[in-house]
Amino acid sequence: MTGIQEAPVHALLSDGTTVRIRQAGPADREEVLRLYQEMSPENLRLRFFSVSPASAREAADRVAAGERPGYRALAAEHKGHGYEGHLVGLAEYEVLPPGGTADISVAVADGWHHRGVATLLLEHLADAARTAGVTAFSADALSENHDMLKVFHDLGLRVTRHFDGPEVHCTVELTEDDAYLNAVEARGRVADVVSMQPLLRPRAVVVIGAGRRPGSVGRAILRNIGADAYTGPVFAVHPEADTIAGVHAYRSVADLPRVADLAVIAVPAAAVPEVAEQCGKAGVGALLVVSAGLDRHQSGALMDACRRHGMRLVGPNCLGLANTEDGVRLDATFAAHRPGPGTAGVAVQSGGVGIALLDGLARLGIGVSSFVSLGDKYDVSGNDMLQWWESDGHTDLALLHLESFGNPRAFSRTARRVARTMPVLTVDAGRSEAGRRGAASHTAAAAVPTMTRQVLFAQAGITATRTIGELLDTAALFHAQPLPRGPKVAVVSNAAGVGVLAADACAEAGLDVPSLGADLVNELLGLLPDGATATNPVDVTAVVGEEQLRSCTGLLARHGAVDTVLVTLVPTAVATATGEDLVRALTRPPGRLPRPVLAVLPTQAARVELLPTAVETTVPAYSDAEDAARALARATARAHWLSRPPSRVPELPDVETGRAREIVAAYLDGNPEGGWLDPQATATLLGCYAIPQIPWAWARDEDEAVTAAERLAGPDGRVVMKAYWPGLLHKSEQHALHLDLQNLSQIRAAHRDLVTRFGDRMTGVVVQPLAERGTELFAGVVQDDVFGPLVVFGLGGTATELLADHAARLAPLTELDAHDLLTSPRCSPLLFGYAGSPAADLGALEQLLHRLSRMASDLPQLADADLNPVLAGPHGITTLDARIRLVPRQAHDPYLRRLR
Repeated sequence: MTGIQEAPVHALLSDGTTVRIRQAGPADREEVLRLYQEMSPENLRLRFFSVSPASAREAADRVAAGERPGYRALAAEHKGHGYEGHLVGLAEYEVLPPGGTADISVAVADGWHHRGVATLLLEHLADAARTAGVTAFSADALSENHDMLKVFHDLGLRVTRHFDGPEVHCTVELTEDDAYLNAVEARGRVADVVSMQPLLRPRAVVVIGAGRRPGSVGRAILRNIGADAYTGPVFAVHPEADTIAGVHAYRSVADLPRVADLAVIAVPAAAVPEVAEQCGKAGVGALLVVSAGLDRHQSGALMDACRRHGMRLVGPNCLGLANTEDGVRLDATFAAHRPGPGTAGVAVQSGGVGIALLDGLARLGIGVSSFVSLGDKYDVSGNDMLQWWESDGHTDLALLHLESFGNPRAFSRTARRVARTMPVLTVDAGRSEAGRRGAASHTAAAAVPTMTRQVLFAQAGITATRTIGELLDTAALFHAQPLPRGPKVAVVSNAAGVGVLAADACAEAGLDVPSLGADLVNELLGLLPDGATATNPVDVTAVVGEEQLRSCTGLLARHGAVDTVLVTLVPTAVATATGEDLVRALTRPPGRLPRPVLAVLPTQAARVELLPTAVETTVPAYSDAEDAARALARATARAHWLSRPPSRVPELPDVETGRAREIVAAYLDGNPEGGWLDPQATATLLGCYAIPQIPWAWARDEDEAVTAAERLAGPDGRVVMKAYWPGLLHKSEQHALHLDLQNLSQIRAAHRDLVTRFGDRMTGVVVQPLAERGTELFAGVVQDDVFGPLVVFGLGGTATELLADHAARLAPLTELDAHDLLTSPRCSPLLFGYAGSPAADLGALEQLLHRLSRMASDLPQLADADLNPVLAGPHGITTLDARIRLVPRQAHDPYLRRLR
């Protein structure tokens, strides 16, 4: 990939070590030679098939020859003050004639084997090769070189082997499919979790910047670490004090009696880079920087120290972190109350949101496994935390508050996997323009449009809420009760009015409150007082007793007619039982119930509480039926998402990616600033992806228009004429088209009209046959600067912008993503045969969406693609009009392993 050719990137090896990957060149000759000279004779023989010193010199000279067509060399370096003298690996490719395949070689320094150096280099080398048009790697190895052969096998790419005596010839196809992405993801997960150990399971901690007087942030963190009975040694660093808050203080990090895994930095912003450098030299494994206000230079110096010394970083500008595991018990925050132990993982960008979430969870009695305040998120991100919780063995509920996304597509892929094993909840922060401005100014994040963020959450299976209160409402339900099997709810109340309100709340949340069958109604009435009704809502009346309510609830929870029981209760002076007794009917159920039970208690002071039961569970109780219904709707949506099998990105025939890239490159060579393709180039590019288009012809003058019309006219002889000039976007608004032209005189008159009105601006016209009737749809691509390409689908025609009936999904689309795109817009019933009209060819529409997705994924320069209208009918689809805009943009693989 071109990105690593221009600037070095940092990435993690399998043991969590940070290395830098960069392009190798002439300045590296002596270092490459030293790499080979320091190899054992056995490793030299395996690399060169001999131990001749000449082979090492030839290899060094090849790298020293520098960049040239068809050749690339990447070096992996380890930490140091500038990296010189620390080459630990080298990977090269050279394209073989006639092209398409490249010969590769890989070398790893002695002492660095089995740490993932070769695999990481090959991932980056393959990415660079794909961008250069290479489709396969070719390599020769001795058959006894099991380590190298295993590297090729474990890449996740398709490998074929051909044995020839003591040698084996390997061919590695570079197609980046799901199998390869899964393999890269698995390697990245292992490396990431190992690198996070010093942060979240440190064996020793040092606090730098704790003041001698109360009131400093560092001192508060030091006090919390001690109060939480951290299991390892804790030190303080202070230039003058001998002890701080009862903890022995040292003059510098270098003076500590042992190396600290984690350093908490709470010094003024100007001092942060130097302190970070001292920590790196001392061998500290990770930094927690709570200091705020770093300028650009200070931020860059901090990150440079972390990368050179291989330290992971939380912050800066954060509240701290905590891990409640028995073997750790670390509270390195300056929060007033430390989190209690439990199984909820919490990661936030805002310290204030973090305090609110921790307090809310504590009030509910939901303990925390680990808490990380990400702050400005220079390094450790929500993606890192999801992978940690997935692997820590303690977390079963993930709560996130993210104001920005560094790598949304990688985050989406991780979240989609993690959400299969535990609920992932988030607050959808920054929904309004003002909120997005606030998020951007607060965290230096890019303002993210609401649609793209919601698309990300929907595809990844993330449960998104609007507020912290709703997040806690939903977390309480997920923590306390099983997921509902469907949307059907039985509403039970001891007052008809509150039952009606609860039923309304459920319906408005998208749930179903069905009428109950006659047999079930009769059975319920046999349990309840006279005057009860049981059609749903179930009115148990104000005189219901504890045992009657318990039996009613238990019957509904065990019956297949509904998926959830929602019980709303108000205290009355009529009942023989007290209000507490009625609640006890829910907290002492007749054994474990197979379906979720929720309570709505309008007189309850708290918004939501978890009521302990006699069967070691809890019942979530809400003060407002709308809160309960919204939480239940999110639980239902999660159950539906989990019920769907994992989906894949389909393979597509008839795709000419290489030709498409040539078209894009040729256009941008002539138009360096980018722009809209002309009709011919647009049609050709769409043709590379076999996107159906109506027949058309380009005409430069009136006579060519007549000739084209005679050739293209259908049985009825009617055609359409559209004006064109660069920059023309909305033909209908500018009246730049004529429809239903039926004879040659009308065609000539239409052309003359366009010429008269638009003059020299018009460079030609497009002539098409008049299309048959069908449903007019819109399909397109939008490149988001943060999220990458989105495929958009919805109602088309002239009303598309007015009605804005569109849905979107991030590319690449899986089969389920394409189905969701077809069914999400309000116009979707038109596709399925609404009111007796013929259904559209859904298979053809799904193919269209997948082909647009592939085009967007292949071509990062594709800024916009609008296909409008796309005419859909029972016998297929066709594109009647299309626009494509290209911009100069380098390819960027979101799944390539690298640190931020």
